[in-house]
Amino acid sequence: MHAAAERLRAAGHEVHVPDLYEGRTAETVEDGMAIKDEIGHEELLRRAVTAVAPLSDRGLVYAGFSLGAAIAQNLALGDEKARGLLLLHGTSDLAEDASVDELPVQLHVADPDPFEPHDWLNAWYLRMGRAGADVEVHRYPGAGHLFTDPELADYDKEAAETTWRVALSFLEEIGG
Repeated sequence: MHAAAERLRAAGHEVHVPDLYEGRTAETVEDGMAIKDEIGHEELLRRAVTAVAPLSDRGLVYAGFSLGAAIAQNLALGDEKARGLLLLHGTSDLAEDASVDELPVQLHVADPDPFEPHDWLNAWYLRMGRAGADVEVHRYPGAGHLFTDPELADYDKEAAETTWRVALSFLEEIGG
């Protein structure tokens, strides 16, 4: 996360990386899921809201990776001043009555993603569109779940570089 934040900062963006897990880290996906479950989704969301509240009057672009993408999506959909949503490696369920006013959304995801059901992406895309979001989806066939992280076995250099080029262009377009 910090390397990605530095990449965005180097491109001229102001980036905040709240530590929703209070310094806790995991060596495996299973350990990470256990920590997430122990803390609980509602508590993680509460921590995220607390972290962004002092900044939200600026009109933020929310971004998240994997499990963090779910939190970012919830924050962006609940913030009337949000300028955009950048999701890498994941999304979140969306309430049927969700509504946003042409919120620009960009998703970068492995195809297939080992942590999502086969048909999840089409359903998510349709719900986001019905909610009023302006959605772009970028799929990376054969890439691993966390394909942008050069320190992981999932890393795919070509997919990662494409993701960053497209994501930085998206942020420039929306003034993020």
